[in-house]
Amino acid sequence: MTSSYGSRPKHLSSSPFAPKVEPTVEVFEIDDRVTHDLYGLGQVTKTDSHGVTVDFGSQTLRIVHPYSKLHHL
Repeated sequence: MTSSYGSRPKHLSSSPFAPKVEPTVEVFEIDDRVTHDLYGLGQVTKTDSHGVTVDFGSQTLRIVHPYSKLHHL
């Protein structure tokens, strides 16, 4: 008979005790083409550790991390 003392219990996906899934961090580079849910199509012009600067044509905005509405094309 096998002992299960060393194994971790498995939780249902709806369980409040299930481990949190770490979000994936998107990495943007200069000249990447992107789309934003509110501002539309743009191009990354500058990056730093806390955000990216995107030129959307009519305006240039700095989008901070996490980039929930910013996606690669």
